[in-house]
Amino acid sequence: MEAKMTMKKRYLYEALSGYAFVLPFIASISIFLIGPLIYAFIISFKEFSFLNPEASRWVGFANYIKLFSDPTFKRALLNTTLYSLGVVPTQLIIALILALIVNSNIKGKTFFRVAYYIPTVTSTVAVSVIFLYLFKADGLVNALLAKFGIQGPAWFNDVRFALPSIMMMAIWSSVGNYMVIFLAGLQDIPSELYEAAEVDGANKFQRFFKITLPMLRPIVFFNLVMSLIGTFQVFDQAYVVSQGTGGPLDATMTVVLDIYRTGFRDFNMGYASAMAFALFVIILILTLIQRKLFKEETY
Repeated sequence: MEAKMTMKKRYLYEALSGYAFVLPFIASISIFLIGPLIYAFIISFKEFSFLNPEASRWVGFANYIKLFSDPTFKRALLNTTLYSLGVVPTQLIIALILALIVNSNIKGKTFFRVAYYIPTVTSTVAVSVIFLYLFKADGLVNALLAKFGIQGPAWFNDVRFALPSIMMMAIWSSVGNYMVIFLAGLQDIPSELYEAAEVDGANKFQRFFKITLPMLRPIVFFNLVMSLIGTFQVFDQAYVVSQGTGGPLDATMTVVLDIYRTGFRDFNMGYASAMAFALFVIILILTLIQRKLFKEETY
């Protein structure tokens, strides 16, 4: 009997110890994540401003309905979609090529791994400022183009080139992160598969398309999802380049930048919250579509 009581006390002590260890995490995530999410969801159904919260009023789905007729939001969504379509496949293809290079038996591959990864850990704001100087009308890029007799545009001040310039910046600064993930996946592929394929007479291209890509399927799925989420949440580059205006002529206006301007410049926090949850739904739907296409659950 005493042994059973001792066991119960020990189990109770272990359970209480476990809860005590996770309590700080539960408290912090409740205060700084779950609580604000619930509050933001509630005020998305209100006309709400933090300057005068007492004057808020319930408007139901009016904020969500307004999204369909808001030209700025529609332009921001179009820009963000074009940005994703340009950045995601390009950076994943480059990342895979770089991973294949640094995974091969080349001299100094450790140096190249570090060199390709360094832009990833560099501040996004710092990278944006560097690119602003590089792509100025009298910057280094246009100076190089002038050497070949090409008149360079005013990159970030031109409606046609502003968004593509941000795309180039994003690809350069983030490709190293996906390269490292691809590299981990490549190193996890058993070498016996390549040896058996080589014995069967498979060339490099056949080994890549028949072994490497199929074995990298879950890594490709992960990188694709993370890249898509990251591109739909782009903010820093667009904010720094356009100085928070989304210009020229809303050419660099993104959904998150529009949310920021609506909430913290126009102080219409209810409508900004509605935009944020609409973006969440869009990202969720795209992620589920990718999961269905890749059939990750049955891999």
